[in-house]
Amino acid sequence: MPELAEVAFYSKKWAPGLGERVTEVVCRERARIYRTAEAAQIRLGLRGRQLTEIRTRGKQMMFVFGDASLGLHLGMTGELLVAGRAHEPGKHDHLVIRQAKRSLVFRDPRMFGALKFAPVAEPDWWKELPPDVLSRGFSKDMVLRYACRRAGLPLKAFLLQQETFPGIGNWMADEILWRCRFYPGRKTGSLKRNEIIMIWEETRKVSRTALRVIGERWGDVPKSWLFHYRWRDGGKCPRDGTTLRREEIGGRTTAWCPKCQGK
Repeated sequence: MPELAEVAFYSKKWAPGLGERVTEVVCRERARIYRTAEAAQIRLGLRGRQLTEIRTRGKQMMFVFGDASLGLHLGMTGELLVAGRAHEPGKHDHLVIRQAKRSLVFRDPRMFGALKFAPVAEPDWWKELPPDVLSRGFSKDMVLRYACRRAGLPLKAFLLQQETFPGIGNWMADEILWRCRFYPGRKTGSLKRNEIIMIWEETRKVSRTALRVIGERWGDVPKSWLFHYRWRDGGKCPRDGTTLRREEIGGRTTAWCPKCQGK
């Protein structure tokens, strides 16, 4: 499932449509992506409106059409693309927003994605999202408070809590814990104050770099990161050359170094 930086990158796929009005909306109404929004409401609500803004926060993206908004969650297989004005929807093209010069397409083969529509530019669901990890609202004190409330969780599961760390997913959580040298299965409640602050700091550092290189141009993060080695069978820790281990922690497959992240 796309994480913070990937969502930022994919959202820009519809950027060519900014400033242009919607001439028609084609919905494949029986698709599961409409389980959270009515197709008829989307068709009527967007037609004739101008795409004015694209916003992202964590794993969520929202497209503002004047005084209406379309929230979009990619799920595991969703993607956004731009096609020609007369684009005929393919089997997995469940939403097509036509403009004078192009079509904005949401394609989702497995239909784990979802839509939200609201007749306002900033709906309640968007206002209620937790602070972005690079915002002032994502403070040390906030993370310290949540760590106390989630003391029984393993660190990997703690970092995947979207109400605290919006946009942090599997690979980013592994990266943050590797940089902190913490075993992913360690209980959150065992951390000292300075160790929780270290997680806060590394979350911001990893997110900032990922947004710059992945979120902007789909480039590679630094070669020194765990990112490049965690996927491989027999992958080596880029810090000390130890063979990485994999195990399920917090319900997710987790890669970690037994030497520098020892239990």
